[in-house]
Amino acid sequence: MEDIKEKETTEKKERNYAKRTAKDYHIFRTIFYYFILYTVVFPYITWFYKVKIIGRKNLPKERKLLYVPNHVSEMDPPMVGWAIKRPIAFMAKKELFEDDKRSWLIKRLGAFAVNREKPEIATFKTSKEVLKTSWGLGIFPQGGTRKNKKIEDIHKGFVVFAKSMKADIVPISVCGLEEYSKKFRGKEVKIVIGKPISYKLDEDEIIQKWCADICENTGYENCMAENNEKIKEEIINE
Repeated sequence: MEDIKEKETTEKKERNYAKRTAKDYHIFRTIFYYFILYTVVFPYITWFYKVKIIGRKNLPKERKLLYVPNHVSEMDPPMVGWAIKRPIAFMAKKELFEDDKRSWLIKRLGAFAVNREKPEIATFKTSKEVLKTSWGLGIFPQGGTRKNKKIEDIHKGFVVFAKSMKADIVPISVCGLEEYSKKFRGKEVKIVIGKPISYKLDEDEIIQKWCADICENTGYENCMAENNEKIKEEIINE
């Protein structure tokens, strides 16, 4: 009995949650995604929040796109999917897939794992597979949720993915979900879809543009800009 349990634990650890193909994003998964979106997420959002969506006109119809929001809440993924009116497969930290209570749902909503310290080849391959389908591809550069209203400690991986897939980056600003509302239409939530940022720009310029766009639309503090200025001053002083 102990050997069986040990084997199940080992298999679970070895399972590659980063590996998916275009076939995994079939019609039934798409239907399930919209079912959850419009029977669970949409009623909850409209009941507890006053939602304002800005910038849908900024979405080009025939281009590879990487959807890149800031991250303040676990509600962000479905909120962003609802805002742009298409299912999105989000990269999620691999730890979430080791949680049995969460993994069942997030896997069926199209998410796949990423090792934030050392992205696997499987993650890159899955990203390219997603772009072959009707689904969008989403990444949170902040990694986990941040409720401190600061844009800081940005992971540069989203730029690497964008360049490798030749996909422009759509900055999506989410503001107002820092705290869950318990009152009918008690809080205002704003989602702003920015103009795509070209993947052809330099890495630092892409990150600066993304941070600037998010901070302009949310009012959050741009700590990345402050860090850049400090680095420049240090170089000059040397």
